Amino acid sequence: MTPPGWHPDPGHSGKGPAQERWWDGAQWTGHVRASPGAARRRWIRVGVGVTVGAVVLAAVGGGVYLLGEDDRGRPDTAASSPSAPADRPGSPDGDEKDGEGDGGNGDGPGGPLPPTEPGYATDLAAGISLPVPEGWKGTSGAVGAGLTTGQHPCPGDTEETCVRGGVFSAPAAAMKLTAATPEAAAKKDIALNAKESYGGKSYGKITSHEELKSEAVTVAGGKGYVVRWKVVTEKGDDGYVESLVFPSPASKGMLVVVRSGFDINDDAPKLSVLDEITRGIKAASGAGGGTGGAV
Repeated sequence: MTPPGWHPDPGHSGKGPAQERWWDGAQWTGHVRASPGAARRRWIRVGVGVTVGAVVLAAVGGGVYLLGEDDRGRPDTAASSPSAPADRPGSPDGDEKDGEGDGGNGDGPGGPLPPTEPGYATDLAAGISLPVPEGWKGTSGAVGAGLTTGQHPCPGDTEETCVRGGVFSAPAAAMKLTAATPEAAAKKDIALNAKESYGGKSYGKITSHEELKSEAVTVAGGKGYVVRWKVVTEKGDDGYVESLVFPSPASKGMLVVVRSGFDINDDAPKLSVLDEITRGIKAASGAGGGTGGAV
């Protein structure tokens, strides 16, 4: 079953900019928008070399671009750990306003907002929820979800803001990542993840890397694959990057990509936190199929 969300418009003629149409879980609706790559947006930088702007995707930077409200899509919701206040990203200018984390009770083009479970950030399209570690910020979306912590000026461009740790999810197709298996997809994605997380002007080029992990893993009840690198950067801290790919617990045939990037710094999260996040990934509430936990 294809989950509700924005998908390539099956009726698009191919002429003009690509567009997406809202699928409400049962039928195509009349709501359309420009595809993420074709739409112009304003962004704030809050990633490990990641540009993010509130929620949804565009495959870049240690994870995904998260679209803001200016795409006229379904508003996003934010989840946070029990000890931290829930924040709702504000205007497309990047201003944030305090919110109550309404649990996804508002209305959007296809109905209610993505479900917000306490302590989780939900990627509705992928059908998964990411556990939000204590002190981190979690952001849910119709397509894509993210976890971030430790904002600081980017070492290569101090006018921009980076984070010490970032974890972002999206369906593989939404990131234009094509591969037949989770292993092939993870091995294909890791170099792009590294380049976009630490290879841009925020950290300078990557001078070398070391593979730390390349192995099968079970996530949310599905057999996936994970690849982890340690990268040496030209400017600022070095980092760890990881590409994790596994089958969606909600949609047969869909692969989900979870990109992560952690600075190597005393103020950055330990790698054990990344392992805990992976073990805690589960099927989103109501998505059906699969259970939490990674082996």
